[in-house]
Amino acid sequence: MAGYGGVDYIDFDSQLNDEERLVRQTARQFVENEIIPIIEKHSREGVFPKHLVPQLGELGFFGANLHGYGCAGMSNVAYGLMTQELERGDSGLRSFVSVQGALVMYPIYTFGSDAQKNKWLPLLQQGKAIGCFGLTEPQFGSNPGGMLTRAVKQGQNYILNGEKMWITSGSIADLAVVWAKTEDDKIRGFLVEKGAPGFKTWDVHGKWSLRASVTSGLAFLDCQIPEENLLPGVVGLKGPLSCLNQARYGIGWGALGAAMACYDTALGYAKTRKQFANKPIASHQLVQEKLAWMITEIVKGQLLALHVGRLKDNGRVDPAHISMLKMNNVAIALETARKARDILGANGIVDDYCIMRHMNNLESVYTYEGTNDIHKLVIGERITGIAAFV
Repeated sequence: MAGYGGVDYIDFDSQLNDEERLVRQTARQFVENEIIPIIEKHSREGVFPKHLVPQLGELGFFGANLHGYGCAGMSNVAYGLMTQELERGDSGLRSFVSVQGALVMYPIYTFGSDAQKNKWLPLLQQGKAIGCFGLTEPQFGSNPGGMLTRAVKQGQNYILNGEKMWITSGSIADLAVVWAKTEDDKIRGFLVEKGAPGFKTWDVHGKWSLRASVTSGLAFLDCQIPEENLLPGVVGLKGPLSCLNQARYGIGWGALGAAMACYDTALGYAKTRKQFANKPIASHQLVQEKLAWMITEIVKGQLLALHVGRLKDNGRVDPAHISMLKMNNVAIALETARKARDILGANGIVDDYCIMRHMNNLESVYTYEGTNDIHKLVIGERITGIAAFV
């Protein structure tokens, strides 16, 4: 995808300020130079490109929309454009950055003690420490409130017992933000450091999706956690859900990047692939219909992302807005990948092109951090006032 110039049908760039365009260009160049040349090999081999972590830290991509502790302090729109470009490279890379910033740094930043912030945020921002987020369990995904992991106070420590599953970066993390129920049945957050007694990790193998990302399980067997590792600023499910809102916002932008990669690939292919009277297949009505659908949905997704980002920057965003953003943009990205694969025919299934990798990745993005159906129910509750989760 050398020479990628972006996808802008309606002069979307006119709605961005200089900082936002600079952030996007910086991320775009990083993707072109560092991710595109290697990502198919890493995906094929199922290996996370860990060597990129220091560069991501130097560029200010970790916790980019946080302030202080070395963080870049970007606007939420600029942050969204950054995730868009990263996911144009690969969903796994964007997932890694999202987890580091939105699911690890954000809860420490928002709910942590001064000591916790001062110790961990600079290390995480620089990529000198890697974090993961332990909420989902083997038995509980869409219903995190049913979690079985327990934390019992014992002297100056907490003793954790339980298991977490589908955890991005779990086995390579230096720090896990783990959510567990205490003896009063309240959900609390704990910072569990690598090497803590009774803390073990393992990796999920055989994935057909997010192959260039580390996906792990976490196990706690009488795991001893110092009392000072409790996040003091939050009690209840609102803590982890607020973190997920931060991550889902980035996903809403990121999915557009995957859609743009697939659209751009299909458009270029259709203009050069010739069939029937030696004409490019882009001259055929059915191919043009597919391309027209893709660009229309990408434009609508861009405008939704931009508006939600502006609301977020002004402190007016609602979780239901973010649910619509995540639900819509991931769904149209997945359908864009499928239509692009169709345009490429047999070539669409090989990793000479990015489409099948993006399609497989998006199958995971479609259901993680709130399934498509769950986000529809969030929107349904917002417009009716009636919860339909049970």
